[in-house]
Amino acid sequence: MAQSLELLLIQFLMPDNDARRQAEEQIKRLAKDPQVIPALVHHLRTAKTPNVRQLAAVLLRKKITGHWAKLSPQLRQLVKSSLIESITVEHSPPVRRASANVVSIVAQYAVPAGEWPDLLPFLFQCSQSAQEDHREVALILFSSLTETIGNTFRAHFADLQSLLLKCLQDETSTRVRVAALKAVGSFLEFTHDGSEVRQCLANGEEDVATIAFEIFDELIESPAPLLGESAIQIISWLAKFKSNSLKRHKLVLPILQVMCPLLTEASQEDEADDLAADRAAAEVIDMMAIKLPKLVLPPVFEFASINYQSANPKHREASVTALGVISEGCFELMKDKLGPILHIVLGALKDQEQMVRGAASFALGQFAEHMQPEITSHYESVLPCILNALEDASDEVKSAIGSVATAAEQAFVPYAERVLELMKIFMVLTNDEDLCSRARATELVGIVAMTVGRTRMESILPPFIEAAISVIFFSALSSWMRCNNFLSDPNVSFSQGFELEFSELREYSHGFFSSVAEIMDDSFAKYLPRVVPLAFASCNLDDGSAVDIAESDDDENANGFGGVSSDDDAHDEPRVRNISIRTGVLDEKAAATQAIGLFALHTKSSYAPYPLSVILAARPNCRSVDFRINNLFLVLSSVHDVLASISDTVMDIYIKTMTEDDDKEVVAQACTDVADIIKEFGYLAIEIYMPKLIEATLVLLQEESTCQHTESDSDEDDANHDEVLMDAVSDLLPAFAKSMGPHFGPVFAKLFDPLMKFARASRPPQDRTMVVACLAEVAQEMGAPIATYVDAVMPLVLKELASPEATNRRNAAFCVGELCKNGGEPTLKYYGEILRGLYPMFAESEPDAVRDNAAGAVARMIIVQPNSIPLNQILSLVPELVNLFAQVVVSAAETPEVKGLVGRSFSHLISLYGHQMQPILSNLSPVHANALAAFVPNS
Repeated sequence: MAQSLELLLIQFLMPDNDARRQAEEQIKRLAKDPQVIPALVHHLRTAKTPNVRQLAAVLLRKKITGHWAKLSPQLRQLVKSSLIESITVEHSPPVRRASANVVSIVAQYAVPAGEWPDLLPFLFQCSQSAQEDHREVALILFSSLTETIGNTFRAHFADLQSLLLKCLQDETSTRVRVAALKAVGSFLEFTHDGSEVRQCLANGEEDVATIAFEIFDELIESPAPLLGESAIQIISWLAKFKSNSLKRHKLVLPILQVMCPLLTEASQEDEADDLAADRAAAEVIDMMAIKLPKLVLPPVFEFASINYQSANPKHREASVTALGVISEGCFELMKDKLGPILHIVLGALKDQEQMVRGAASFALGQFAEHMQPEITSHYESVLPCILNALEDASDEVKSAIGSVATAAEQAFVPYAERVLELMKIFMVLTNDEDLCSRARATELVGIVAMTVGRTRMESILPPFIEAAISVIFFSALSSWMRCNNFLSDPNVSFSQGFELEFSELREYSHGFFSSVAEIMDDSFAKYLPRVVPLAFASCNLDDGSAVDIAESDDDENANGFGGVSSDDDAHDEPRVRNISIRTGVLDEKAAATQAIGLFALHTKSSYAPYPLSVILAARPNCRSVDFRINNLFLVLSSVHDVLASISDTVMDIYIKTMTEDDDKEVVAQACTDVADIIKEFGYLAIEIYMPKLIEATLVLLQEESTCQHTESDSDEDDANHDEVLMDAVSDLLPAFAKSMGPHFGPVFAKLFDPLMKFARASRPPQDRTMVVACLAEVAQEMGAPIATYVDAVMPLVLKELASPEATNRRNAAFCVGELCKNGGEPTLKYYGEILRGLYPMFAESEPDAVRDNAAGAVARMIIVQPNSIPLNQILSLVPELVNLFAQVVVSAAETPEVKGLVGRSFSHLISLYGHQMQPILSNLSPVHANALAAFVPNS
């Protein structure tokens, strides 16, 4: 394979598109064989040209996840040693960084399994190398590894202290200093509150914030755009993680004195959003306002007060933008200055420049959202100004009035009539340049209608509904209706006015219909013959997805390898395919399916005659998120009476989607909907489909479905989609168990081993906790048959009780409680280990959810086996248990049977520890104490 693969890699990099396509197809075929891994490793180390070595590393990163478990120990060792060698010996920086990306993926599996003990020592050694590139790549790896094996670093935080501080002060390399700062940020994000990292860094000779500001000061003056972007990223990092240090070192004002003027810089038309200085500065100011509102408001208000009268419109725009940006963080302080602040913003709303009026509208929308209820007392001055501004075509103004209407609620009613009259003008515009404004006006009418309510709106809505109906283009609708035999359907009629082809306008029109259906409820039924086919037409539009070969305009990047970033692997691979999706059409389809769901929800049986087969029709060329599935369950639950007539179509499509659709998000949604259908309609409704559903679930657990074999453009995205998919698949098992009860036992026997595959030590923590949560819910719903599996699952659950992840501990506590409750005698031999595992989870430092589940587990043990549990071991836990018991007996959701068990358990505690429990009982509320007392005599 090695020789043929080398030729394909070279061919893949050729400028000839046909040659590249042929090479790609053959590489895909070879990549299904695990032996592709050693072949790629060989070319990573021996290929003559850097481009081929880098391509080998990129492909290795993409394929290693699927093949790692199939590799022999010898091949795994070869991969690890080759990667280390590539990082240390490789002369090409892009190849070295691509190899580092593979290290991050391999470490996710090898480190938790104890298969790579020398990785961390290597990183520490590499980070102190005399070579700048080695130090930088080690720090980049420290950053990326926190996302996959962050817990491994906890024991090394003390060593990281001196290392990171040393690298932050690297006198010879700005690249190393920036990489070190980002590594600190990654650790702070990983530890959430950052207490462990901050404690280590606080012991250093200099404060990280001061060092970071020095780096910022160097970079902000750099003429290189990317260095300037790094400077702003550093300030954003400082604001998010070291806000108190900014305050302590008096850096807030200097930073704002740099950031606020950046708001006045005009963005270039071809400049990406994330590179635009004004947008980046706004994000930094927003974060600083959230973290340090008292220090941010005065300088920002001063900046606005000076610039709102400037002759430069960009300065006037920046003045009101700044006030809008800080309103979320500084809302409490701004309430006291609302008068002078509104003076600036309302003045800008009358500005002759549209950009200034748009910024003022944005600010008012922010005020309406964040400064309630104080803003309502100013509506007498605000609303007339914003209504006057409505006479221009500014979409920002319409958005602002929508925000104000939503926030004002009934206070807006006196102004609704004028707004609606003005919107009539916009809702009949037909020129191409006016269609965006028409879309915003349509959205605004829906918002106003929702605010004002049915009583006032029902009589005045018809002309707006007619205007909204007219936006669906006639040609596509008519051809679609002919194909689906709608022209002969007596329930359907339409006019000849659907000629405007503008996807965003149709999207907002469907949203408007949704609002009207919600307002009018069953009275909306009279519009169904006209609006349902419009929604169906949008649902069945071609997504416009396309796959093209991406060509570079830059000679340096002719093969997609120039300018590989040290910290952004989005650019570290050949840009072979450019997937372009007309997202406007997808948004339109989303709005249309939501509308269909709301039509069915509010008109109920009136919706029954409309065929679901239209929206469910398969589209094999659709590779985007499939919105056919999203609202189907809402439709089903609304037309319960016609379930029998449509269930075959519905369930067949769900089952086909689960196994044959190539989009993981779509398959996950299908699994979620199937679980919801089972919960809503019960076992009898799906009994005849159960064999196929079980088979589809088994295929997904075995990772053999079409979507699990589809190539992904991004490992990170693919991992996220895998997690979403398998969470949805694992939710099916408890749904089956809930509908079948103990009869689920034989079915669970088929699914158990494939499910447990996700609990292996080599799997990431989120997979293991998914399995544990699934087992807990199955045990809860299936009952006694879970006893068969106690010995197989208890070692996993006990290990998860000690997991460093709070979510894993919480789920494990819930699972162990359900196993003890339903597992019967097989669980008794584990009681001692269970109690030892649960005891640390009652610590004050644990999250409430963890402590609650631990208390629940012990309570279930007492309830089920009060004479078997060594109660002398849990005396210190009695206060938690008593509080839990009290919550159970007063809960309306708990059954009398459960409350009776609680009463017997509580009585047992009283008989053993009556004297010691008196202080605990005296601290209970009268309601809880009386409720518990009521159960003791009956137990």
